[in-house]
Amino acid sequence: MNNRITDVFNALRSKGEKALIAFITGGDPDTETTEKLILAMEEAGVDIIEIGIPFSDPVAEGIVIQEADKRALDGGCTTDKLFDMVKRVRAKTDMPLLFMTYANPVYSYGTDRFMAKCRDSGIDGIIIPDVPFEEKDEFANECSKYGICLISMIAPTSGERIEKIAREASGFLYCVSSLGVTGMRRELNTNIAELIDKVRTVSSVPCAVGFGVSTPEQAQNMAAISDGVIVGSAIVRLIAEFGKDSAEPVKEFVSNMKKSMIL
Repeated sequence: MNNRITDVFNALRSKGEKALIAFITGGDPDTETTEKLILAMEEAGVDIIEIGIPFSDPVAEGIVIQEADKRALDGGCTTDKLFDMVKRVRAKTDMPLLFMTYANPVYSYGTDRFMAKCRDSGIDGIIIPDVPFEEKDEFANECSKYGICLISMIAPTSGERIEKIAREASGFLYCVSSLGVTGMRRELNTNIAELIDKVRTVSSVPCAVGFGVSTPEQAQNMAAISDGVIVGSAIVRLIAEFGKDSAEPVKEFVSNMKKSMIL
């Protein structure tokens, strides 16, 4: 499947550069700020943005993103409001935009209807971390129908499944650097290079590393062995601190992260 995600990774590869993928929780503190943050981060050099749909039971998230989900929900954020926000942003940028959500919100919305809205609003891909690879077909047909990349995840515990997941991956592979939930970590101890080497024996799909990357040094180290770096909790923490005035602090932070990834 070729779309904006593939185009970005191909363009970066041709220049010997790596992708910076930024995560923010949609609607935290409100959708207007989310829109400003997306455009500010694009200006700062972010290549792809992952928008979390706030959910009451985000099992893959640490406390920083859990609290962001609560702020967004308490502020009245809904999936439909995020679709509307994405449509407004899409009129201003061609940067790939992803949704990160859970199976229950998609089921509740109606899978076909949800993917159709993703296409119509300008979403390029979706990550559903609580759906095992073996159950992805529950969403894969609708994603394919509407041209949405279903982003697969692999972890240190994926073992023999890594090659199979890699062969069927679209967009990019989300490589989980650490066991547990999302969150900032002082050290990333997993041998992520070995994980990526396994992928590259069977597939040329880009590999992006996430879960725990929060400093320029970590971003540089992960960029050296992968095709991209995913940064989330460190950005969400800045949004928690600065609220509606977070665009400039976040812009400065992601600019420093991107500069550190120039190898």
